[in-house]
Amino acid sequence: MTLSEIRMRVKFWSEADRLGPDIPLTHWRLHFKSSMRELCKRKFKHFGDDAEFRPGAYAVCCSTISLGRRVIVRPGSQLMADSHGGITIEDDVMMGAGVHIYVNNHRFDDAGIPIIDQGYYPSAPVVLKKGCWVGANAIILPGVEIGENSVVGAGSVVTKSIPQRVLAVGCPARVVREIATGCEGS
Repeated sequence: MTLSEIRMRVKFWSEADRLGPDIPLTHWRLHFKSSMRELCKRKFKHFGDDAEFRPGAYAVCCSTISLGRRVIVRPGSQLMADSHGGITIEDDVMMGAGVHIYVNNHRFDDAGIPIIDQGYYPSAPVVLKKGCWVGANAIILPGVEIGENSVVGAGSVVTKSIPQRVLAVGCPARVVREIATGCEGS
């Protein structure tokens, strides 16, 4: 390790549009609520009141990610945005630990070319609408919208948008039932 390598690494840590354990210059700040809030308000496109970004979570391309009021991004979660596709998580969204959200995916159209050399499909934004709940270790893929007050079961892989007020589970996630409103469910 040379002094030049150390300088380059520290420069990257201080300028990177990302948060996570791989950025130790800022990651320690996530352990303290006041410094977490100040850092996240500066890094994210929007960071709502009472939102939290917990230590052990990752966010790439923070400047294209919006977190609403009372959203908590738990340890092990990954918000993988880019400059062409953002992530919007509206108010009152609940997320379990280890939720992964992606706005792009590797191309794999040509079996004659190694996948690593094929680039990416175009990015597509992801939206989690107000009041939805995404269970632990669920994976949300590019272009997906989770409807208002819907539930995505733990471990589900969501490849297509989910309408409002439904329960969706599985791999790929499928709607298994509607969620009743008011007294209908009693």
